Amino acid sequence: MRLTEEALLERIRSGRLIEGPEYATERYLEGLKRTLIVSADTELISAPAYFRAAQDAPNINAYISATGIIQDELGHAHIAYRLLRDLGVDTDALVFERDPKEFKHPYAFDVPLESWTELVVANAFYDRAGFVLLGDVYRHTSYAPWKRALVKVDREENFHLRHGERWMEILAQDPDKKKELQRAVDWMFVLTLEWFGLPDSLKRHTEQIAYGLKGLTNDQLRQEWMKTAVPLCKRLGLQVPAHYEPDLGQYVIDVPFPAEFDAERKQWLFEKGPITWDQVLARWKARGPANEELVKAIQRGYEHIRKTLKA
Repeated sequence: MRLTEEALLERIRSGRLIEGPEYATERYLEGLKRTLIVSADTELISAPAYFRAAQDAPNINAYISATGIIQDELGHAHIAYRLLRDLGVDTDALVFERDPKEFKHPYAFDVPLESWTELVVANAFYDRAGFVLLGDVYRHTSYAPWKRALVKVDREENFHLRHGERWMEILAQDPDKKKELQRAVDWMFVLTLEWFGLPDSLKRHTEQIAYGLKGLTNDQLRQEWMKTAVPLCKRLGLQVPAHYEPDLGQYVIDVPFPAEFDAERKQWLFEKGPITWDQVLARWKARGPANEELVKAIQRGYEHIRKTLKA
């Protein structure tokens, strides 16, 4: 017999972990599944996104490092999908039969990475976001199977962001490459700020905190990301639209946020002023220019095998 809501919340408040679905309520499990799907889709779609840009690697060693990161990301996706399968989700249908627009990865991955420079900035920004988000889950989650699995993920995401940092340092030493870095930072920095979702005042699914699925709010996680991303860019002489405000004890975004984004040109239209989060959600729902290409890259082999078996 499953726990009642009151018994479940008391178990979580006392610091005890949830070892499986039989110890949880339906509402807890729905929140857990929703969180796991976002995590799994993000890790999965990063693989074809990174692979495309890795073709521009400056040498074979750089290419091997990039493909190693891609292999890690697929492993992270497998962990989250396996946990979903254990919760009764048909993961084959989830991965291989969903419409591309139904995937739940951050919009940032729907904007194609087209160079080695953009790839390493993605490692430094996007993987840093993953490190912040999953590190928070690792430290605070009440779901024991995920907590144990994230030991490996946490360490590997740290390597990914360090890889991005190191390559940004290398590229920043060349004036032309530094200009490329700045162009990438100009569009990717604010996209990563969006990664953390709606501001706390508009958050719709509060069970993540109540059930101990994560420990920090969206706005707190956004601040955690800026604590290391902004100093990195400043150290390399790269301009970012955010600064630390001592009187507030937090980072402040210096441009209209959220704002309209031209995905085809990879350009923010800050001059138009801020937009609403409903408009951002509409953009996310419509997905970006690389969405179908990336998802189909994942689904293509499955579709081929299925057609072959039916023949």
